[in-house]
Parts: sequence; structure tokens; C-alpha cells
Amino acid sequence: MYAQKIVLHFPHDLVDKPILYKLSKDYDLEFNILRASVTPNEEGVMVLELKGDEKKYQEALGYLQKEGVVVKTLAQDVTRDDKKCVSCGLCVTICPVSAFEVITNTREVVFKQDKCIACQACVLICPYKAMEVKV
Repeated sequence: MYAQKIVLHFPHDLVDKPILYKLSKDYDLEFNILRASVTPNEEGVMVLELKGDEKKYQEALGYLQKEGVVVKTLAQDVTRDDKKCVSCGLCVTICPVSAFEVITNTREVVFKQDKCIACQACVLICPYKAMEVKV
């Protein structure tokens, strides 16, 4: 099964169209909305994880682009500099997708990068600058 995290940028005239429904129904793709900001009078931005057959995935990307949706891969990865991290736990409390876990017996904070949606909340809150955006 092919899986990819992508960012969709919708022009305001597409916000009310059933784009995700078509990805599921016509291309047999599973989707998981990781983050979304969609309002009828503005551009919509949505971070998704899409899963399914790679050929169908590529066909779906063609459909999205034909409809006027700008598709980008989730190129910004958030990384942690383990030398700077002191496991203070601020990132644990702010992360919307639980990409951080506290090991109970050691109180060490573990960063699970595969769960990260690059919202950058941890980057902004980290007082030790241990969280960084890799461009």
C-alpha cells in the first residue's frame, strides 16, 4: 500500500466541492485529515495522508490538479536536536497529534517523527530551540 502526506491548497471557488469524497469513491484512496483550514471566502489548506494503490494515487493527483487544487508533498519536516533537548515536556502538551511521548520511568521525551504533521507548534514553544524545521 502506497502512503504519502500531502498539502492541498484550494482556491476559494473549490472549497464547497466534494474533493475528498471523489478521492475515496473514484480512486479508492483512504484519507486521514491531519490539519485543515477551510473557509468559504478564502483559500483552503489541508494536510492529508493518502493511502492506496500507487497508480490510483497518481491518477488522483492528476484529478486534483485538473480541478485547480495545488498539491505539494509535506516537504517541511520537523526535526529534533537531541543534544539541545532537555525533555522539559512543553512540546508534549502542545502537539495536536501526540507526536511526543514521555517514557514513564525515565521522564525522557521521545519524538515520533512519523506522526508529525509539521504544524510547527513545538518549534515555537521550545525554549531550548531543540525543535527545528528542515526545509
